Amino acid sequence: MVYAFFFSHWVLSVFFQSLFHHRYGAHRMYTMGPRTERVLHFLTYLVQGASYLNPRGYAILHREHHAFSDTEKDPHSPHYFRNAFRMMLDTKHRYDDYSYDRKQPEARFLGGYPEWKLVDRTLGQSWVMRLVWVGLYTAFYVAFATAWWQFLLLPIHFLMGPVHGAIVNWCGHKYGYQNFDNGDKSRNTLPFDVLCMGELFQNNHHKWGMSPNFAARRWELDPTWQVMKVLAWLKVIHIATPQRAVWPEPHTEPTVARAA
Repeated sequence: MVYAFFFSHWVLSVFFQSLFHHRYGAHRMYTMGPRTERVLHFLTYLVQGASYLNPRGYAILHREHHAFSDTEKDPHSPHYFRNAFRMMLDTKHRYDDYSYDRKQPEARFLGGYPEWKLVDRTLGQSWVMRLVWVGLYTAFYVAFATAWWQFLLLPIHFLMGPVHGAIVNWCGHKYGYQNFDNGDKSRNTLPFDVLCMGELFQNNHHKWGMSPNFAARRWELDPTWQVMKVLAWLKVIHIATPQRAVWPEPHTEPTVARAA
């Protein structure tokens, strides 16, 4: 039971991060009605729980990441930090600045992301609610854990969003193969990315920043894209024709390179 819960929380959390925060909030790769957006927004909060990410802060940071990929202005390039912990700690400070409106980014990074004060501020940024989620996760383990060491999984539940971010931003710009020369160090870490629901196709995504399908080769599989196709068939969302362009403008013009 504990393993099923951990696996479900892991996959659903990164799936909603990819589907809602990334492909919708940061890039608007698809559209949907206002009621559907609210449902998806709330589901994202329920799934991410204690580590819910503010769509505004996420979108601004991600757009900066595309614009300044692997340069000193990149908010989370692994090539400017000693380890993933330092990288994500610095990212958290910048994320908080944008989420709490402490600082304003360049105007080109603003707008186009979903905002819902009840979820993003009242619930998502409330330490009381975060502690409630921590209590719920802990209660589940107290009820169903069969070994003491299973409780060591709890911190991952508490910080699920940042853990996913650390894996994607660190590994996706250090390890793996490149299909394209994008002028940065982005990599495709896994050819079948079930672990992070397609988010580890960083090299492909930095080449075609507005394409909702992060896979580029026939043997690559992007699970979130497969779900998006089903949602589009059910008319829950509408997927625009994939645009072969990166937004915002990257620091250097990408060019096609060798195949993997």
